[in-house]
Amino acid sequence: MGLFCRSCRLLLIQKYLLCLLGVSFICGMILSFSLFLDTDVTGGLISFNKRSLSKKFSHLVPSTQTSHNISNNKKQPWHIRRDDGLQYASDGKFPPPNYNAHVFYYPWYGAPDVDGTYLHWNHGYLQHWEKKEASRWPQGRHKPPVDIASTYYPELGPYSSRNPHIIDQHMRQIRTAGIGVLAVSWYPPGQADDNGRPSDDLMSTLMDAANTYQLKVCFHIEPYKERNASNIRQNLEYIKRQYGSHPAMYQYRLGNNQPRPLFYMYDSYLMSNSQWNQLLKPTGTLSIRNTDLDAVMIGLIVEESHKRALLSAGFNGFYTYFASESFTYGSTTRHWGTLATFARANRMLFIPSVGPGYDDTRVRPWNHANSKNREHGGYFEQSFKSALSTNPPIISITSFNEWHEGTQIERAVPYKKDGIAYLDYLPQNPDYYLDIARSYIFKLKRLKVKG
Repeated sequence: MGLFCRSCRLLLIQKYLLCLLGVSFICGMILSFSLFLDTDVTGGLISFNKRSLSKKFSHLVPSTQTSHNISNNKKQPWHIRRDDGLQYASDGKFPPPNYNAHVFYYPWYGAPDVDGTYLHWNHGYLQHWEKKEASRWPQGRHKPPVDIASTYYPELGPYSSRNPHIIDQHMRQIRTAGIGVLAVSWYPPGQADDNGRPSDDLMSTLMDAANTYQLKVCFHIEPYKERNASNIRQNLEYIKRQYGSHPAMYQYRLGNNQPRPLFYMYDSYLMSNSQWNQLLKPTGTLSIRNTDLDAVMIGLIVEESHKRALLSAGFNGFYTYFASESFTYGSTTRHWGTLATFARANRMLFIPSVGPGYDDTRVRPWNHANSKNREHGGYFEQSFKSALSTNPPIISITSFNEWHEGTQIERAVPYKKDGIAYLDYLPQNPDYYLDIARSYIFKLKRLKVKG
């Protein structure tokens, strides 16, 4: 009986110790996991803080993905990426917008129900500059709604950028991704590219919609006809007068200065430094510096020499735009560390542009050399990782809806008809690239808090 009691006591002690060890292990795991994820609970939402090719460079021209004709449109308020350890609400709430995450947005699309005709979806094939080579490739224009100027097909169909429902859906998608700022492609009033119509009158509508979703808007100024220092200043005056007081107007604070509007200047290299000096140097004859037009001016870096040219021109920083790895010096991710170091040393902003892939062969059918396979999200993730490794002040995404170049993160669906088969995001859902963006934008937020 004594031996039995002793055995019972030993057994009970063993069980007790095992229980203690088990509880300790579980508690330790929970504590470690919570510390690792840096959990933040806000407003009932649990979050874990874990276009075109430049004409000058059109001569710089690996495999494409398989098209599918299988629909997978299962509705999920927020798709959960388990590998990120992120948990999302299913009650319609959004993650907080990160105003250091910008996405390039194009308001140039048209459809018959709103615009009387298709715009941009019917973009023509661009001809190769060598006549003999050009003869090998398709000519003419695309014929929507089946035949559109994109290798992917939008879930919303070939839409009009003026359709209020489309605008609302776009703002919801952008906000769901955790993006905070739309960098909207902009031409002055009365001007447009060769395949669209003037869209400046749409800006107020876009800004109102953005404001509804707590998003901000900045201007991505295109190389419009006869762009020069004088009319850029006039256009900055116009933008300030027309939109400067809108609550959705994005402003960025440089150092201890007052917040100022930020402008991306696409193809900035097309203007000489002497022209930019007039506008961006304090002593320039048309200078905006230390005036009510002063702004954070971001130029495009294409060649290595552009970083010093942009510095001497008076720019506040530079961005890389292109989503095709190695297409330009600026879009080559192995150069981003050097560019970031140069920017910090010269009190400039380096804004790397990340993208999900690149395929413009429905517009430039001869340009397969610059196509970049999406690798089922792998290309986008690697691009984000390269950008985050430079501890950037801002990350830009190319793009939300540049469908011609296949850089869009907007929702796309499988589509096949009349012998035309489009690429898609299968086996993932249509919101897959919005999900990837959101997961890395959370990391950008945590990075900025630590930095």
